[in-house]
Amino acid sequence: MSFCVTILRRTATKCIFESLLYVYIGEFVLDVFEAVKTRRSIRKYADTPVEKDKLLKVLEAARLSPSANNNQPWHFIVVSDRSARERLLQSYTREWFVKAPVIIVACSYPDEAWTRMDGVNYWTVDSAIAVQNMMLVAHEAGLGTCWIGAFDEAKVKKVLAIPKEVRVIAMFPLGYPSEEKGEVTDRKSLDEIAHYDRW
Repeated sequence: MSFCVTILRRTATKCIFESLLYVYIGEFVLDVFEAVKTRRSIRKYADTPVEKDKLLKVLEAARLSPSANNNQPWHFIVVSDRSARERLLQSYTREWFVKAPVIIVACSYPDEAWTRMDGVNYWTVDSAIAVQNMMLVAHEAGLGTCWIGAFDEAKVKKVLAIPKEVRVIAMFPLGYPSEEKGEVTDRKSLDEIAHYDRW
């Protein structure tokens, strides 16, 4: 699988260098900053299957993600069976959630994750990084996602037969959007969140 970073602009006949950062992942070309600006939470999905190659690219984005000490404690369950998706309504009761053709459940083994000297375990951080990468690659591929955190973890684990020692950090639907949204706007300004050299 080819993976490189380059600076380019596409013209009708050739590519020339410009000040835009693109990441190549297989045949997908991702303008990272543009993806961050335009990726939105989608809650309406078309009844269109997700192609296998796109699904695999989304999963590959998780596999390539960084993790503390490179421990890679994550696992991902791809739920495409309709009855299994509908059973997940026991854990999160929004009907729109199961109308997407795929739901990805992000899990982790806390015992396999790196632990900081003060006892903080990084399983949540590692898994969140992987989920964000999947969502950005999904967006670049024309697919919608929506991070779901308000679920009943015990019910998710029961429905999907997840082992006791494994934790669930997030679920997200994956599919073609049937709604359009503009760029992200409702965020704090940099003046409110950025500090330089000290707090």
